[in-house]
Amino acid sequence: QVQLAESGGGLVQPGGSLRLSCAVSGRTSSTFGVAWFRQAPGREREFVGAFRRSGGGGMTYYGDSVKGRFTVSRDNGKNTGYLQMNRLKPEDTGIYYCASTSGSPISSLLRNPSTYEYWGQGTQVTVSS
Repeated sequence: QVQLAESGGGLVQPGGSLRLSCAVSGRTSSTFGVAWFRQAPGREREFVGAFRRSGGGGMTYYGDSVKGRFTVSRDNGKNTGYLQMNRLKPEDTGIYYCASTSGSPISSLLRNPSTYEYWGQGTQVTVSS
C-alpha cells in the first residue's frame, strides 16, 4: 500500500507563487513517481504534471495550461514530490491532488486520472486579489 498527503495550499494573489508538497509513504519503491491533478468546482479533474522516476533522476510531463509556469520534481531521499507554481492565475484555483500508481504507465496514459490507484486528500489553492 501507498499513502499520499499533500500540503502547502493556500490563498495567493495573481502573479504570485506557491509550492505544494506530496509526502509519499508505504511501499514507495514500487511507485512510478508522482502526478498532480487539480479540480475546480463543476469541472473535471485536470492533469497538471507528473514526475516519472527514471534511473537516478526522472522525466517530467506537463499539462498545456501550466507549461512554462509550473515545475514538478521529487526528492527521493525524502520520498516527497513537489509542485512549484509560478505566475499563478485566477483560473489555477482549485483543489490540487497528488497521485501515484504501482504500475508503469505509458506516457499517453499519464493524463488520465483512472491510471492512478493512490490519491492524496487534496489541498485547496485559491488565486485571488
